[in-house]
Amino acid sequence: MKYSFVTILFLALSLHLGYGQDQILPVPSNQPSPAQQKQIARKYGMFIHFGINTFHDQEWTDGSKPASSYCPTAIDADQWIKTAKDAGMKYVILVAKHHEGFCLWDSKYTEYDVANSGNKTNVIEEVAKACKKYDIGLGLYYSLWDRKVNADVKDKTLDAAYNEYMIKQLNELIDIVQPYTHIVEFWFDGGWEKEHERWPAREIYQTIKSREPECQIGINWTIGLPENPDAHPVLPENQKEGYPIRYFPSDFRLGDPYLPADNDPKLFSHDGKLYYMPWESTICISERWFYNTTDKKYKTVEELAGLYHQCTKNDNILILNCPPNREGKIRDADVTLLIELRKKIQM
Repeated sequence: MKYSFVTILFLALSLHLGYGQDQILPVPSNQPSPAQQKQIARKYGMFIHFGINTFHDQEWTDGSKPASSYCPTAIDADQWIKTAKDAGMKYVILVAKHHEGFCLWDSKYTEYDVANSGNKTNVIEEVAKACKKYDIGLGLYYSLWDRKVNADVKDKTLDAAYNEYMIKQLNELIDIVQPYTHIVEFWFDGGWEKEHERWPAREIYQTIKSREPECQIGINWTIGLPENPDAHPVLPENQKEGYPIRYFPSDFRLGDPYLPADNDPKLFSHDGKLYYMPWESTICISERWFYNTTDKKYKTVEELAGLYHQCTKNDNILILNCPPNREGKIRDADVTLLIELRKKIQM
C-alpha cells in the first residue's frame, strides 16, 4: 500500500519532532467534551471479533498459527453492518489486530496478515465501505500486546522498535478508512503485559488525534489505584473519583467484560488534574468473543435488555459482541436475537 504525500510528510515531521511534542491532549473538565458527548449519544454498538482465532476455536492464539489458516469462504461486511443498523446500533468496533498479531489488512510492516492468508480481502476497507453505505460509525480495536512481533515483552530494549511499528500501523489503518468514513473510536487492549509507562500512549494519542480529531481513544483497564497506577485489575465497582488514569491520555474507560457500577464516578486524575471519562461496556451476546464451534449458549432477550439498561444509564455506552463465522457472516441466531432485543428495549 502506498502512502499519500500528505501522510509521508506527516510521518517525516513526526519523526523529526521525536513524538515528544505532545500538543494534543485532553482538556481537564468535570463535563464531557463535545466529542465525548457524541460518543455518549452513540450509546449502543456492535463489537466484531473476527480473525485467525475464528478458525481455531480459540479466544487467544500466540502468533504461531500459519496465516494460511485464516480462510473465510467470504467476507460479507455488508451483512455485518446492515445487521448493526437493523439492530438500532450507531457504530461498530472491528478487531483489526488481536493479541496474536494477525492483521485484517495488507500491512507493509508484517507478513502476518490477510495478504498471505486463505482470503486476501482487506476487511478494514470492506467494513469502512459498508459503514459509509449504512451511515454507521466505525471504530477499530487494536491490541498493543502482539505475541508475534513483540513476543518477548519483558525485554525493554525492544520497546522503541515495536512502538514505532505500532504508530506506522495506526497510520496505515487511518489511511485505509479515511477515503470512506471517519474513525469514531480506537479501542486498545493488552496493556497489562507491560508497565504503563512503556507504552507510547501519548504518541498513539497524538498520531490519531492529529488525523481524526473527534476519535475517542481508550485503553483496556484504564484506571489504577492511587498507591499503584499499574494495579490490575481495578474493577469498575471499586473505582472512585480522583483515581489515577493508568494510560494517559485516554478519553474513556474500559475493563471488559465488567459492567459500570450504579452512579459510577466520571472524574479521574492525571498530574493533579481531573478529566471526565465515561465507561464503555463490552459484552458477548453468547459466550465467546470469536466464533467457536462449541459456542451454542446465548443470553436471553430479557437478560440482554437488563444489561443494555445497566450499561447505558449514567451516560455510559454498550458494545455487544456478535462474532462472524467461518463463512464471513454474522450467525442467524445473533441476527434474530438482535432484532428481538431492539423491540424489547423499544429503540
